[in-house]
Amino acid sequence: MEEWSPGTIAALGGFAGGCLLGFAARWGRFCTLGAIEDACFGADTSRLRMWGLAIAVAIAGTYGLDFFGFIDVSQSFYIASPVTVLATIVGGLMFGIGMAFVGTCGFGTLARIGGGDLKSVVTFLVMGITAYATVRGAGAYLRVAAFPDPGPREVPASFAHSASGVFGGPIHLWALLFAVVLAVVCLANPMFRARRRLIASGLLVGAVVTFGWFVTGYLAPNDFESYPLESFTFSAPLGEAIMYVMVMSGATLKFGIGAVFGVLAGAAVTALVQRYFRWEACDDAREMRRQIMGGMLMGFGSVTALGCTIGQGVSAASMLAWSAPVALVSIFIGAYLGLHILVRGSVLEPLKDIILPLWHRS
Repeated sequence: MEEWSPGTIAALGGFAGGCLLGFAARWGRFCTLGAIEDACFGADTSRLRMWGLAIAVAIAGTYGLDFFGFIDVSQSFYIASPVTVLATIVGGLMFGIGMAFVGTCGFGTLARIGGGDLKSVVTFLVMGITAYATVRGAGAYLRVAAFPDPGPREVPASFAHSASGVFGGPIHLWALLFAVVLAVVCLANPMFRARRRLIASGLLVGAVVTFGWFVTGYLAPNDFESYPLESFTFSAPLGEAIMYVMVMSGATLKFGIGAVFGVLAGAAVTALVQRYFRWEACDDAREMRRQIMGGMLMGFGSVTALGCTIGQGVSAASMLAWSAPVALVSIFIGAYLGLHILVRGSVLEPLKDIILPLWHRS
């Protein structure tokens, strides 16, 4: 490993972890939109609890790595240089609506491609290009103009650091407390406890996100070259993967690039083993239009919010970043609105369901 560059080591770690995430998506049905649909329309919170369990495991694992000196959580861009609250809200809403139009998130798009879904290839390309353009292309001008960079913070923007500063005590103890409370809340439901596959998938995803921090924070850096502390997210890395394929000889490997190809590989192998691999395509031009529009919204929204359902929803949440719950709530609301738009054909109807009860109560 001493002969490999930090980028190569990080990419290999991302590929290994991505394979496991692809397996969790196909075998354990780890899907954010599916969890939201189950909760809103099926009164079943099991998959939301699976998501919460993954966050709890990731919090405990991440701050455990920090406690033993393998990583420094304060170096994570999620808590060192967070975006503005407005950017997180707007980006999360856009991502949620786009996710509803597409039927899944960026991570789920990769998992669907692994199962033979050709329409997800379109979403992947549109979302990847849009995200990359929003980071450093034409879309970046609009993003920066609308949401100026607030700059680095003097104090890490995490709930563990805040609780430690206000009430005292070590940040690791507060992080463990948050993780335990969240895990207890998730496991309190008897229906969820009976679904062992969901529990196993939640534990696996949380462990993989922790592994991502370990790879980039401890394994990849060497005495001569550093590597940014990061874990799994599937927004900008989609565009980076596309660019790497096109200009491989002039580009360097990164953790996110390995993660993208890892999810594709893990999902494909799992689908083939389960005999669920099926070639699928758009039924008509209307569905294709939704895939393109949804991909664009997710690409711009995820970069603006500094993460997707995995990036903000699990990786940033594992750092207990302030931005994580804001992004999660915004994505949830956006997905809820998007699903009702698809069902009712208007953005006004779902808004009435929210506003009118509040109006009558007042």
